Amino acid sequence: MNNKNNNNRRIISVQQILMWVVIFAIAVFLFNRPGSQTQTLDYSDFKNKVAAGEVADLTVAPGVISGTFKDADGKDINFKTVRMEDPELVKELSAKNISYKAEADNSWVGNILFNVLWIVLLIGLWWFVFIRPQRSDGKSAMNFARSKAKMQDPSKQTVTFKDVAGVEEAKEELQDVIKFLKNPKKFQKLGGKLPKGVLLYGAPGTGKTLLAKAVAGEAGVAFFSASASEFVEMFVGVGAARVRDLFEQAKKNSPAIIFIDELDAVGRRRFAGIGGGHDEREQTLNQLLIELDGFESKQGIILMASTNRPDVLDPALIRPGRFDRHVSVPAPDLKGREAILKVHAKKVKLAPEVDLHTVAKGTPGFVGADLANVINEAAILAARADKDAVDNDDMDEAVERVIAGPQKKSRIISEKEKKIIAAHEVGHTVVARLTNNSDPVHKVTIIPRGQALGYTLQLPLEDKFLTSKSEILDKICILLAGRVAEEVVFGEITSGASDDLNKATAYARKMIMELGMSEKIGPIALPGGEEGEVFLGRDLSRHRQYSEELARRIDQEISDTLQAAYARAKEIIETHRAQFDTLVARLLEKEVVEAAEIDEILGLKPQKEQEAAGELSPHDTDGAPQPEPAPAPQQAELF
Repeated sequence: MNNKNNNNRRIISVQQILMWVVIFAIAVFLFNRPGSQTQTLDYSDFKNKVAAGEVADLTVAPGVISGTFKDADGKDINFKTVRMEDPELVKELSAKNISYKAEADNSWVGNILFNVLWIVLLIGLWWFVFIRPQRSDGKSAMNFARSKAKMQDPSKQTVTFKDVAGVEEAKEELQDVIKFLKNPKKFQKLGGKLPKGVLLYGAPGTGKTLLAKAVAGEAGVAFFSASASEFVEMFVGVGAARVRDLFEQAKKNSPAIIFIDELDAVGRRRFAGIGGGHDEREQTLNQLLIELDGFESKQGIILMASTNRPDVLDPALIRPGRFDRHVSVPAPDLKGREAILKVHAKKVKLAPEVDLHTVAKGTPGFVGADLANVINEAAILAARADKDAVDNDDMDEAVERVIAGPQKKSRIISEKEKKIIAAHEVGHTVVARLTNNSDPVHKVTIIPRGQALGYTLQLPLEDKFLTSKSEILDKICILLAGRVAEEVVFGEITSGASDDLNKATAYARKMIMELGMSEKIGPIALPGGEEGEVFLGRDLSRHRQYSEELARRIDQEISDTLQAAYARAKEIIETHRAQFDTLVARLLEKEVVEAAEIDEILGLKPQKEQEAAGELSPHDTDGAPQPEPAPAPQQAELF
């Protein structure tokens, strides 16, 4: 209560200061307004100056005479005098050739403007600063302590579970919340209590915010949505006051759902090693904890929040009794991706040949936001080409735009660099196609996209949740194959493999230090190592928890793993050098080579036939597929 009173006093004091500043400015204006330097003359003095011919620019009004006269220095001075009943005045002015003009009696208008209007202005300002904020639900700029959460009326909520696809398990978990909000007595008569807080966590773009809106739409209750960053301001105590106000608004409109997006902005672990324990963010978090303890589920309020980083949240926030139900919102599987594509394709006209199941198979790892972007990009591409409907070419191009960015055909690349890029990408392609634990090759291209000068597109046959050591070793081999190809063909290496080297090293380090897949190091896990992410200073003082000898052995094992993969990639390319050169020549000619043509050049069965026959599997650990005993393609003259 004391904190609330202190916040209110602070806000009122700011308003009062602003009020007095405005009053002072108005007073200065009134004091210095035009006419405030006019000199008042007695009527007798005025008559003397008329007799001496010293006045000019006279204005004769019913109650006042004004004009100018020259002082001893010859400077014009404005003056005014009260008009008397003087029949001789007009004759005297005419005798001295003094020009004058007469005005009607409208002095009351000026009196109102300069003597009454400023009072009305002050009253209006007082209403705007003090009265209006109390009637505008905190929308005034001066009302810092009011929550900025947006309330959506239940009658205007159109998002339901029909608009959410690919997260069926999460929807089932949230059914309890909907049933409770619709019929709380059903739970209360059995003594059950619904969790006060529901935390939605998952990768960006998986649909956490959409899920929260759908829960409110299904339940038909008021929905308060706010971003956690809105609670933190430069003024200490404002965030805590806004949290209090948000819960007060929800109680007045119960049953209701409060949704806080990106909870980690205020819910991060306290006392992490940097900053004091009483900064604005931690005060806001403390108030949120208090509010979670202060309301009961019978009040009909459910607090929902989303985050991409549940690991950095304060333990006191996610303990039972606060956010005690945690709902994972993962990336969708094949069935989920197809369902999401169907939801977003409802408003898009698709050609009859477009198969969304095929598109879903070609988009592994895509989340809901990516899939929505694919449909939207495809529609834009079709409209740009003046098509009547979105066809397969548009969908394929949209997928590649999301993966690698738009094509950059205008980028000028020299013939020498084109050959280097082609050899580099074919190195990836050949090694990827001739290893059994890698994903099938879909196409290879040297058309620049985004930051890439070329790329090899691999698409998995199925969603995988486990990764074997053989698969990781094959990935490292494929990543290093581009650099190997440059060395084999040109006898020199370029900077084009920098990203490949970073990824290959990261795979090797993770395999050895975190997954325990090294025979020399053994089944040991050293999470993060020295590359771990620093969180708010909590890890600044953390020292390496293993000896220098073990660190040396780890470095040596990483180096040996990369060298072995490098040698293996080199052996594969040199063994199939004729096919390699033919594929490079074809890529330079066409710029894009599809999977079927790749298999034809390498003398392999088409990947689709192998897949249908069960010969191609990402989990097959038998040796690499070998070309059929057919005559090798004639080696092309490349350089």
